Amino acid sequence: MNYGLETWFPIAVTLGLVGLVVGTMVTINRLIGAKSIHTKVKGEAFECGNPPSGTAWARFSVRFYLTALLFLVFDVEVVFLYPWAVELRTLGMFGFVEALVYIGILVVGLIYAWQRGALDWD
Repeated sequence: MNYGLETWFPIAVTLGLVGLVVGTMVTINRLIGAKSIHTKVKGEAFECGNPPSGTAWARFSVRFYLTALLFLVFDVEVVFLYPWAVELRTLGMFGFVEALVYIGILVVGLIYAWQRGALDWD
């Protein structure tokens, strides 16, 4: 397959327009935007209306990070199902079986994480 100018030109135009819009917005904001005065109160951490307590270097449980990592992994894996769903008719039965194997592997991973207690919040 030969990907010529007719394939990449619309993408280049879109990226150029996006860069122009972003650059314009940032420039306008810097020129006419409000200039804030930094004070001690503005520098403090905002915690849902509660005054800050303790240090900012508090330790989190490893389970928090594990849950976040599992969310990211399974979220990204589910995104791979969208192109498959779009091309389902052209892939036929072979593509359907491949997707079932893929989903099966994801389910096995989820069951393993569940049994290991990665999803428990106690």
